This record gives sequence, structure tokens and C-alpha cells, in this order.
Amino acid sequence: MVDKKWLKTQARKVRQVDWIDPALYRKYGVKRGLRNDNGTGVLVGLTTIGNVHGYVMNEGEKQPIPGELYYRGINVKDIVDADRREHRFGYEETAYLLLFGELPTARQLVDWKNKVGSYRRLSDGFKENAIMRNPSRDIMNALARAVLFAYAFDPEGTPDDLSLEKCLEQSIDLIGSIPTIAAYAYQAKAHYHNGASLMIRNPDPRKSTAENILMLTREDGRYTRLEAETLDLALILHAEHGGGNNSSFTTHVVTSANSDIYSSVAASILSLKGSRHGGANLRVMRQMEEIQANVKDWRKASDVVRYLELIADRKAGDGTGLIYGLGHAVYTISDPRAQMLRAKAEALAREKGREAEMRLFETIEERGPEVIRARHKSAADICANVDLYSGFVYKMLGVPKDLYTPLFAIARCVSWCAHRMEELVNAGPIIRPAYKPIFHPKKYVRLTDR
Repeated sequence: MVDKKWLKTQARKVRQVDWIDPALYRKYGVKRGLRNDNGTGVLVGLTTIGNVHGYVMNEGEKQPIPGELYYRGINVKDIVDADRREHRFGYEETAYLLLFGELPTARQLVDWKNKVGSYRRLSDGFKENAIMRNPSRDIMNALARAVLFAYAFDPEGTPDDLSLEKCLEQSIDLIGSIPTIAAYAYQAKAHYHNGASLMIRNPDPRKSTAENILMLTREDGRYTRLEAETLDLALILHAEHGGGNNSSFTTHVVTSANSDIYSSVAASILSLKGSRHGGANLRVMRQMEEIQANVKDWRKASDVVRYLELIADRKAGDGTGLIYGLGHAVYTISDPRAQMLRAKAEALAREKGREAEMRLFETIEERGPEVIRARHKSAADICANVDLYSGFVYKMLGVPKDLYTPLFAIARCVSWCAHRMEELVNAGPIIRPAYKPIFHPKKYVRLTDR
């Protein structure tokens, strides 16, 4: 092993040589994070797949509007409303829409569900070698590794084929199998690292994605209709969020290099793994647990607000001053995903007898923005984001925390496949933005030993 003292010394050197004066970014007009000075994203591409709409530009200024989310031009609220009226699961129909740009007919939907269902069951060789051997403590890591391993199990043995026909076949395989991979990776981790009984159940190709997830991750395999509907809604709302989100942009970057779909999806999974992206709902739940543990009466709004002020002043929480679950890069007045998930969370809270806990989340949504605005004048438009309620929904569903972010990946996989095909169809150049060097040329002079 490398000596820890040496590592500390060398790390100090790295900090010194890699540090860049923040003023230089402004001097050279560098858009850090591909963001403009007004917080809008730098335009780097065009897409027909999804649109996140949270503001309009008026004479160079952002004008806040209620948030809307569109999948192939259709407002996601309309998709969710139709599912509710017809009492059906909608994630599979949403997946079809995102991939093919139109809603399926009743006959096409049945055929599509059968196709996806046919890929849910994993071969014994893949299950053993990609998941059960050397299980990871982190399920996102396990998921990415298994997707990369799928390269060796590619149908017909042509994983590098970049034709659309091949990409569609691979996409359906991944969309169908990733829920099973995530469930088995969790079971393997729970068994080998936590000492739990190993419970492996076969997926049911006739059931929806949401139903299979609940069945495969629960000891008795049972669930209520409301539970499955709630998880189905969460999958729909997480399925797509425009080409500029970090993981979907990763898809475009890797695909533009003409890499294979398994590398592309694995890279996107590992982007989503980051706490700034897919791991945000875990940070919300940790903060909620802290509030419940430290606020004497968290059912009282004024007491909760006082603790939020301590978090915002960096006297509590993780020291960042952030109230997790509030604020978004695009949405200003409202996040439509949060609104729709909150309504389902309320129904689930009634079923589970957790109305008081639900009220805590609503208090933070209602009162948290004023705490932030009092400290940051530029934060005029702060709304609850989907992460505020998604973690609570998963908690009420009994989903282990290890699976919170993998659920996000399961939902978003279809979008990554759609964005990959969009990149392939338009065959743009390899994505390669510029970085400006700020060093001066030096002569090679070997340092003498002292």
C-alpha cells in the first residue's frame, strides 16, 4: 500500500499545480458547467425527445413560469392523467413514446410489453458471472459493471454494430433487463455483505416494470395496487429530462465517439451515481432524518423553520448551507414532477398512516424557499424539486436506500437509449469542446536529488 504521509504530501502538490484562479474563468469567458452567467444552459445541441420548460427569456432576463415537462411534445401531465383515468400502468407506454416518437396503438402496446417482458429474465451464466460473483457494496457500481459485462453476452455477438436496428434490439434488452439486474445486485449485496438470506425470484414477463421491481425486492413478493401505481408514476417522471442533464449529455458524448451501447449506458449510469445528480434524493432523506432527530416537535412548522435556518446558516446539516429538495437548474415557480408525485405521496401516506410525516415534507416545500431567499437575494425563484418527495415515496414503499438511485437509472435507461439513437441518426462530429491552457512553456530541466 502507498504510504499515507506520502499521499498527503503529493496531494498538496496537486492542489497547488491544478488550482486555477476563478477570475480567469470570467476573463476568458469560460462557461463553467456549460452555464451562462444568468444560470441558463449553454446551447450545445438540438433534440426531438424531451423538453424541460421552467422559464422564458425576456430581453435577456429569465422570466419565471410554472414548470412543464414534455416527452416528444406531449405534456407529461397528460400522460399521467390518462394513466390515472384508465387505471393502468404507464411506464411501458412512456418508453415506447420516447423511443419511437409517438404513442402506441392498443395492439402495439401489447406487443411492446411482450417484447420488453421477454428480456426481463437473465440467463444463468450472466446472472452468475455479472452479478453474483464479487457483488459490489454500491448497487450503481454493480449496475454499471453488469451493463458492461452484457457486451460479452450481446445477441449475435455483434455488440459494436452501430446500425439503428441493432441499437433498438440492444435497447429493448437493456430496458427489460436492468430492473432485474438492479434487484439481483441488491439481493447479492444484502446477502454477501450484510448477511441476509439470498432471495432470488424470477421476474414475471406479464407484469409491469413497477410490479416486477416490487416483487423482486420484497421478501414475500407482495404489493398493493396503490404501491405499484406510485412506483410506476415515479418511473414515468424520471424517464426523461432533456438532453442537457448530466447523464443524458454523457450518452451523447460517448455515442459521438462511436462507442458501443453498453459503454454508453454504463457511463450514463456512473454519471447518475453522483450525489449532484441521481443521488440527490438520498441527501434529502438524510436531511429529513436529521430534522426529525433534532427538532423536538417536527410536527410544528415554526420549530421546523428554525432548524431550516440553522441548516441554511451552516450550523446544522452537512455544512453546505443547502436545503435539499429545494431549487432546480431550470424549474423556477414549480417542478411538475414534484407536484404530481406529491399528490400520489399523499394517497400513499394515508394508506400507510404516515400523514404527519407527509406534513413535514409539505412544510419544507412551503416554508423552505423563504429561508433561502432571506439569505440569497439572487434566489428569487425557488421551488420544491422531485427529489423532495421521491425519497419519501420510496421509504413508504419499503424500498431499501441502496435502490433509490438505481430506480432512477431504471427509469432513465429508456431516455439514454433514445438519446443514443438520436445521436446516431444525426451523425454529428465527436463532441470535443475546447479548454484554454493557462501555463507558459517551460524548458525540460531535471531536478537533482537533494
